[in-house]
Amino acid sequence: MKTQDKGFSLFDFCQRRADKVEVFGEETLDEEGNVIHFIDQAALVTHYLQLKDSKIKLPYRSKAEDILTLWYEFVKGKVAQCTTECTGVSDSANAYQTYLFPDLFQAPFQAPKDPKFTFIDLFAGIGGFRMAFQNLGGECVFSSEWDEQAKRTYYANYGDVPFGDITKESTKNMIPKGFDILCAGFPCQAFSLAGKRLGFEETRGTLFFDVAEILRRYQPKAFFLENVKGLVIHDKGRTFKTILNTLDEVGYVVPDPEIVNAMYFGVPQHRERIYIVGFRKDLGIKKEDFTYPVQKEVTKKWIDVREEQPVPAKYYLSTQYITTLVSHKARHEAKGHGFGYDIIPDDGVAHAIVVGGMGRESNLVIDFRQTDLTPTTRIKGEVNRQGWRKMTPREWARLQGYPDDFRIVVADASAYKQFGNSVAVPAIQATAEQLLKPLQNNGIIRK
Repeated sequence: MKTQDKGFSLFDFCQRRADKVEVFGEETLDEEGNVIHFIDQAALVTHYLQLKDSKIKLPYRSKAEDILTLWYEFVKGKVAQCTTECTGVSDSANAYQTYLFPDLFQAPFQAPKDPKFTFIDLFAGIGGFRMAFQNLGGECVFSSEWDEQAKRTYYANYGDVPFGDITKESTKNMIPKGFDILCAGFPCQAFSLAGKRLGFEETRGTLFFDVAEILRRYQPKAFFLENVKGLVIHDKGRTFKTILNTLDEVGYVVPDPEIVNAMYFGVPQHRERIYIVGFRKDLGIKKEDFTYPVQKEVTKKWIDVREEQPVPAKYYLSTQYITTLVSHKARHEAKGHGFGYDIIPDDGVAHAIVVGGMGRESNLVIDFRQTDLTPTTRIKGEVNRQGWRKMTPREWARLQGYPDDFRIVVADASAYKQFGNSVAVPAIQATAEQLLKPLQNNGIIRK
């Protein structure tokens, strides 16, 4: 990369393939002498800049300040010198921040100025949990996500780059002590159950183990976990039983988990997920002190989230692809299966948006508003004239409850994946509000 004097944008820099960029120096070595890769340096620096004035103590403050100075010298092309306005490293950081990160605090979803509580965002994806908890007055003090494209979206919207693989001890060590709530939409995995104790030890080697280990080590006041509803019956229920036993073992009261459907919380998507919340035992909060939010009537329809303007022809299906979908569905119907495409009526509710397989084809819609159906991508056949099209990434964002100023900064394929893997923000927020009540009523966090 050429040095430049007109300022520097981390977001623009990351578009140059952050996984192929390295900035080397003594400052970039970890405790074991290994080089901290660029994207992990970005996590350190952006978390530091967002939280350096926070009350929470950052375990990586010194390392982040050193890397920040190195970055400035790398981009500027000369050794950093503190100006007369700078009285120390933190003041220097303010000066470097203005030069290096003009976009850092332009992200649309910043933490509240006077937060009521703190939380961490594990398996963060594109920040559905963060969106919900920030809306309720929380400050995110740590985020972790392994997918590079999701990190780009996260940075563009919240102003910090998530740390990487949470299974690594070096990543766990970056979590600040004293945060209030742990949030995680962890993947579902089978446990060994080798010892048949159905507890903490049987979760080793799974991603849930890392959640449980962080709970055991950091002892936040509460947690909020989300997963597919199939977790309840996974491995004949043994997986779920192990999870609940483990949460009890590491010190938490867990009210009976509940399957929550997003369509009852203001989004037209039939999306059922299991929610698990818990409170640290020494706080004196009982199971009956918490209730899940009331699942209200369905108030939104597909037409309410449809794009306001005609969408490009690339979202319309080709005639040959429609023929393939129709024959595919017919074959499965002949066998008594319900697999295949589905068309959502304007006054209907979408199926759960999912990644892969028939994810997009199960939520096709009819839209005759586009008159220019000239193909813009390579297709077999012609663009159909029956109005069949896929939903757009923005429509998927709306189905998950993301506001329209949420920035989509990746290609469509990545955007579909990110929204399909996300939590439904309104359902998470309604449950989070219930989670906060007993903590607030007992004076544990601010109202």
